[in-house]
Amino acid sequence: MRAVLMAGGSGTRLRPLTCDLPKPMVPILNRPIAEHIIDLLKRHHITEIIATLHYLPDAMRDYFQDGNDFGVQITYAVEEDQPLGTAGCVKNVAELLDETFLVISGDSVADFDLTAAIEFHKRNRAKATLILAHVPNPLDFGVVITDEQHRIRRFLEKPSSSEIFSDTVNTGTYILEPEVLEYLPADRESDFSKDLFPLLLEKDQPLYGYITKNYWCDVGHLDAYREAQYAALQRRVRLNVPYQERSPSIWVGQNTYIDPTAQIAPPTLIGSNCRIGARAQIESGTVIGDNVTIGADADLKRPILWNGVIIGEEAHLRACVTARGVRIDRRAHVLEGAIVGSLSTVGEEALINPDVRIWPSKKIEPGATLNMNLIWGHAAHRNLFGQRGVSGLANVDITPEFAVRLGAAYGSILKPGSQVTVSRDQRSISRMVSRSLIAGLMSVGVDVLNLEAAAIPVARTVVPTLQVSGGIHVRVHPEKPTHILIEFLMGRELTYPKP
Repeated sequence: MRAVLMAGGSGTRLRPLTCDLPKPMVPILNRPIAEHIIDLLKRHHITEIIATLHYLPDAMRDYFQDGNDFGVQITYAVEEDQPLGTAGCVKNVAELLDETFLVISGDSVADFDLTAAIEFHKRNRAKATLILAHVPNPLDFGVVITDEQHRIRRFLEKPSSSEIFSDTVNTGTYILEPEVLEYLPADRESDFSKDLFPLLLEKDQPLYGYITKNYWCDVGHLDAYREAQYAALQRRVRLNVPYQERSPSIWVGQNTYIDPTAQIAPPTLIGSNCRIGARAQIESGTVIGDNVTIGADADLKRPILWNGVIIGEEAHLRACVTARGVRIDRRAHVLEGAIVGSLSTVGEEALINPDVRIWPSKKIEPGATLNMNLIWGHAAHRNLFGQRGVSGLANVDITPEFAVRLGAAYGSILKPGSQVTVSRDQRSISRMVSRSLIAGLMSVGVDVLNLEAAAIPVARTVVPTLQVSGGIHVRVHPEKPTHILIEFLMGRELTYPKP
């Protein structure tokens, strides 16, 4: 029997992981999803595979080549112009399918009993058999209902909550007779669930559903991707692990050094050629790729690290995903659900908040806090606003242009005609910044009382005694001589415009 492996999807919901990688090549336990599917097919003696490709086809062809190294024979069919859909891509290779064949999605993790499903198909003399599964939330899948003889009577693709009539869904794996492809138009986009199966149902063709009790996960979004990793670590799905199990549920690759003081909790997978530093804490559920370096005192709780990642000392990672070649510098924090795209850098003491996505080749500056997805720019700059005021590198973060905008922003919250004091220390850089602030304040109609050079205690004492709305003091940061600190002082009559 031959199998058609549908591997043409771009995986938009998995971005940024799929920005430079097709969805079937996304790793689960350090091996591409497609490799786990090929292992499944091989276990059930299906070794002739036709892979349909569209998005970044060379990635899969270069990895698997002709399939000999994986114990199978692979033929590739590339959709050059446009995707043909799940059914259209199979119709495109119909001349290679002259007997009962299997169609399987390239973006799911499963351990179906394909042998039993094929026997079920032949026993019922079906034209098409869908492998079905029970799921707790069927909203994202095609819902199917069968009768007592397992013949399909009704199905609906991705229903709304009011349309759900079953928790049995289509897994995207089918056993088909070649004649069903005659119902499909050639060289046109078509879909199994939307086009072919409703037509077979309408023509009363024998369409059956084989309900599996084995594990199945559609890796359609980032939460499902992490869930599939954890399920594989916990052995809820049968996947081949390419490393030696050194202790119960701890797999470690070749040439990997783990410092004796590092603490690793099972289940955990660590790839080959890795280095785990002193006192590193690796919690249960962590997946570490090949050629990864973990610095001393790093704290990892259930992250998924791809190949070539570097984690700095005292870094904290929480249930996040870092793609290939990512660097997380010292004391940086990457929190739950965050995704860091390939070849990106997270600077020292930076904070990536939960569920933030960073596209490939981005740079997060040291000390920056990232609260939103970073897609279009090249870098995320640190947050200049802190508890003591506004602080940043002189002439890098705090420039004359920035000071003008800051002065205008501050003045815009005051009533026109309000008065504000501006003071500074005796450094020339502080004079430049204070004059830029004055320009910004005056541009929005605020009067400025320039105290010029004054010590900060003097400025704090004077401002409350004057009939001013507030004050601004500029000085070199007392703890960082290369930084400027801009502090805002509360006045006696701080008034804001009415909304």
